[in-house]
Amino acid sequence: MYNPSHPGEILREEVIDALGLSVTEAARRLGMSRVALSRVLNGKAGISPDLAIRLERAGVATARAWLQMQANYDLWQAMQHEQPPVRPLAEHVPA
Repeated sequence: MYNPSHPGEILREEVIDALGLSVTEAARRLGMSRVALSRVLNGKAGISPDLAIRLERAGVATARAWLQMQANYDLWQAMQHEQPPVRPLAEHVPA
């Protein structure tokens, strides 16, 4: 897996900027605060299921697509950190 872009960056560049919308106008159309949308667009917050549904209803891809982008981003970020030792949940029991 490669380093995926934060979905907020994609939303900003490929949707909001491409449509010539201001953050304020996009937030108004999505029924959310400018601050909340700005946090997503700047990678400080993720795409929530609620925002994914709003984006789908606004005609911008499917909610599942947005959530998959967020999941890919989150998983890649988690894989960059050292994880604690993990043992199998089911230990092998000799017969």
